[in-house]
Amino acid sequence: MKRQLTNREDVQFLVNSFYAQVREDATLGRIFNRIVQDWPTHLEHLGDFWEMVLLQSGPGAGKFSPVPVHKEVDRTMNHQLQQAHFEHWLGLWFGTVDAYFEGEVADYAKEHAGRMAHILFFRIMEGRLQD
Repeated sequence: MKRQLTNREDVQFLVNSFYAQVREDATLGRIFNRIVQDWPTHLEHLGDFWEMVLLQSGPGAGKFSPVPVHKEVDRTMNHQLQQAHFEHWLGLWFGTVDAYFEGEVADYAKEHAGRMAHILFFRIMEGRLQD
């Protein structure tokens, strides 16, 4: 039964469920498992981020700067990140959201992720021109 995204526990469940899939994914797992050294801390950090975005609460305000982090990931991966990686990430995210949640906040989780993926990819491409 699907439920509303209403609290930190819901957000952390979404994040943990999603990244469990990412870690096992043939396309994304090799990237994330190479970059992330401490999964429990990373998942908590991502929970903070998504709680801030989706619920406008939690300890995340002012703590996140995703563009430089993703540019560094692209550098670490020898500039091999492609739009297809972001599209695949979005497909898994949408599927995870839809599997467990419904309602306005769930819809916003997908909308925000879509915008974020496009912005991050654009900024990565822009960064390659500067490298």
